[in-house]
Amino acid sequence: MFQKKIKFILLFSLFTFHFSLFASTLHLSISANPSRLNPLIATDGTSHEISSWIFSSLVKYDKDAKVTPHLAKSYRFIDDTTLEFELKKGILWSDGKEFTSQDIIFTYQTIISPKIFTPYSSDFRYVKSVEMSGKYKILVKYKEPYFKALEIWMMDILPHHILKDDKDLMTSKFNKHPIGIGSYTIKGFTPSNDINLFANKSYFKHKPLIDKITYHFIPDPSTEFLTLKTKKLDIGSLTPMQYERQIDDDFKKHFKILEKMSQGYTYLGFNLRDKKFKNPKIREALSLAIDRQELVDILFLGHGQICNGPFMPKTFAYPTDLKTQNPNLQKAKKLLKEAGYGKNNPFAFELVTNSNNSTRVYTAQVIQHQLKKIGVKMKIIVMEWQGFLNTVVMPKKFETVLLGWGLGLMPDAYSIWHSESDKKGGFNFVGYKNQKVDELIKKGEKTIDKKKLGEIYREIFKLIRADNPYLFLYIPNSITVVNKKIKNVSNSIIGIRHNTIDWIKE
Repeated sequence: MFQKKIKFILLFSLFTFHFSLFASTLHLSISANPSRLNPLIATDGTSHEISSWIFSSLVKYDKDAKVTPHLAKSYRFIDDTTLEFELKKGILWSDGKEFTSQDIIFTYQTIISPKIFTPYSSDFRYVKSVEMSGKYKILVKYKEPYFKALEIWMMDILPHHILKDDKDLMTSKFNKHPIGIGSYTIKGFTPSNDINLFANKSYFKHKPLIDKITYHFIPDPSTEFLTLKTKKLDIGSLTPMQYERQIDDDFKKHFKILEKMSQGYTYLGFNLRDKKFKNPKIREALSLAIDRQELVDILFLGHGQICNGPFMPKTFAYPTDLKTQNPNLQKAKKLLKEAGYGKNNPFAFELVTNSNNSTRVYTAQVIQHQLKKIGVKMKIIVMEWQGFLNTVVMPKKFETVLLGWGLGLMPDAYSIWHSESDKKGGFNFVGYKNQKVDELIKKGEKTIDKKKLGEIYREIFKLIRADNPYLFLYIPNSITVVNKKIKNVSNSIIGIRHNTIDWIKE
């Protein structure tokens, strides 16, 4: 008996040693703290980044940007206003509870509830009802045909059995200790510390081949780059300056470099409720003073392009006859003079941006220099991300902000540009209102024909651009570096994360 016990201990020790020897960790970084790890109420990029590993949706984009079933086994349109989902059976939440139609119903009821503040509820405004037609079937009925009827179900699903009795989801403990259905799990997180994710052994496709993901909290961009150069991170981003002048051959031997146009742009947003910016001549003057090509040249060394408006190039919403706006300092001064400003009465305003994005800080400094040429004084305020978001942006306590939008593959103007989105928790925090734009957005939502939808969206593009609610600045390229020891990584239209469960770290 004693010998058997010794043998068991030795075998267990060998197994543990073997496992630890081959267990793999993917090292990533974050520069800001997540707010809530709840996909329905998360509004910042870091929260979305972490949550995307923990939760899953009914459908998703594949590497070719085609909508494909995910938690759903299949879907079909019964008619123009009725969509049926059949769910995969045997899917488990990370606590072992089975995923069923009830979780879909709960998630829908939560997202439309007046008890939570979320900009994503607007996606579901055309939903008439969501009904269970069985333990593994859902029937979605729309009030009328809706151009995003399928895409809105890329919203991640929440667990009914965990949250059904939660009185306040906005402050729930779940937001820091979530139970998900994604490829990785989390035990919780502490602000300003590393975040660890663990491979979900019961993930319905298969357990991810990389056992653990560690997000290292590195708020300083210079420190992040140094950490990447010392090979303590497996994946990271490079600025064009770093790519062109600050990496060597040894770095290139260790990392694979992938570059593509990013799905997002940077902008200077005006608070249109402020008297300073109600006059369109002021906004146009500031726009004419900005040399966008100079911004691209200084900041990106050719690894980027000018942003001409609210939707991305190469999408159906982008006008083909669009001309880039060139700077015109003489006209800008003339417009300022007509608005009552000049040498003895200079126009002045504050711009606020976040400290953990060095490119935005440099952008603000270049813009400040450019505006001096027309006599405009711009004060720059730089803040920590959560403070910036929670005390400036969302409460709308700013004159101007320097921010960026990451956009989906299906352009949707409602959440940012419709006047109804100027509400608590809404993304139209600059207060943009244009009746014609509102009407076109509503018209587009009922237009299933992609050719007609394109015509509507290109008109929306031109109207917004003419109003100058933002100064659209630039679209940077995304330069991603990946440790060559990580296998099965490939770029695609949706980025590199389309097959992360099959990544292997050698």
